[in-house]
Amino acid sequence: MTKQVLEGIKVADFSWFGAGPICAENLGRYGATVVRVESEAHLDGLRSVAPFAMQPCPACEGKCCKECLNAGRVTKTGYNVSGYFNNYNANKYGVTINLSTEMGKEIARKLIAWCDVFITNQTNRMVDRWAFGFDELKKINPNIIAAYQPMQGFDGPHKDFFGFGAVLNAITGYNHLSGFPNRPPMGIGTNYPDYVINPGHTLIAILAALRHRKKTGEGQCVELAQIESVVSTLGPVVMDYNANGNNQIRKGNRLSYASPHGAFRCADIEWEKQPMDRWVAFGIFNDDQWRALVEAMDSPAWASDAKFATFDARKQNEDDLEANITDWTRDKAPHDAMALLQSKGIPAGVVQNARDVHEDEHIKARDYLEYLDHPETGVMAYDGSPFKMSKTPGKLTTPAPTIGQHNEYVCKDLLNMTDDEIAEALIEQALY
Repeated sequence: MTKQVLEGIKVADFSWFGAGPICAENLGRYGATVVRVESEAHLDGLRSVAPFAMQPCPACEGKCCKECLNAGRVTKTGYNVSGYFNNYNANKYGVTINLSTEMGKEIARKLIAWCDVFITNQTNRMVDRWAFGFDELKKINPNIIAAYQPMQGFDGPHKDFFGFGAVLNAITGYNHLSGFPNRPPMGIGTNYPDYVINPGHTLIAILAALRHRKKTGEGQCVELAQIESVVSTLGPVVMDYNANGNNQIRKGNRLSYASPHGAFRCADIEWEKQPMDRWVAFGIFNDDQWRALVEAMDSPAWASDAKFATFDARKQNEDDLEANITDWTRDKAPHDAMALLQSKGIPAGVVQNARDVHEDEHIKARDYLEYLDHPETGVMAYDGSPFKMSKTPGKLTTPAPTIGQHNEYVCKDLLNMTDDEIAEALIEQALY
């Protein structure tokens, strides 16, 4: 078996929800030993968030019909069946520690002494309450790399504000830029900072700190202020205001340097007796592509109008332009429209839904999705590797832990606690 690039690195994951656990999962994906710390008193909220695994419905002789699904008769219950949670916590050992007890804190200190990397996205107040600040951790483990993800940093007037990706979408400007002109901000439909930006930036910082420690023997503190991490991805917008005084507003799907540019309605379909709208997205960035689009549309009379003859003219008449294009795409299957446009050298793609992505022939051919057999949900698809390396490709090997699944293993095999110590911790409810 190929040795993974992070094999031998030990991680204590004291985070929850998205930004921290996703970062820690990727450390585990590439070989690190990751212990996910939870508390039954304050469960990770993702454990209670849908989608939940389904089970065969006896009324339908083992098959799941839509009526049963809507009635909730085929949904499994409990805190181990959330696809949301499980997808972000594979390749981890799970331990439940009661940090409100002194013995629980002692077990946590043992885990901190054991690990190379500590990670948390808990608030500054929780870090202080647990005495998990960097100065405290260094006393336990002088060479530790401690990564913190406070929403707005360690200091400043908003250091004690807390929130999730939805809040970050708002305060960093993403919501202001998402939607259509003259309409309220609509957001981006998902907590994008939690899933991509902040775990990715934290991962890079931890890897840099590991390299520094390998060269110098020194650990260090990593502060990932989530607000700053997210604002950094809006560089052009921030710089446009800084350089030009231009405060950009929502543009829908339009771009200042392309026309047309957007998602255009195609022929609707019906799936499981429900109507489903379908779309194709494409953009025209130069006159050659415009001529190719006109040819693809069989040179309709409206396309020869002077108000569409140049880029500036098309931008000034973009509403009419998009309406005419929609008349052309409206009766076409999105995949047919995409194939035709691509054959003319126009960048185009179907606006895919979750089912499309899951069944996408390209995704399948590249074996992106990984399948793991969870003890309560059965075999389920997990997100694949965000990047592939030829010598150390990384992979998921174990599903997300059930609550407290590895308490004994972590305490006995990783922390070298005796049977008597483990029994005492259970009696004192330091372990759940």
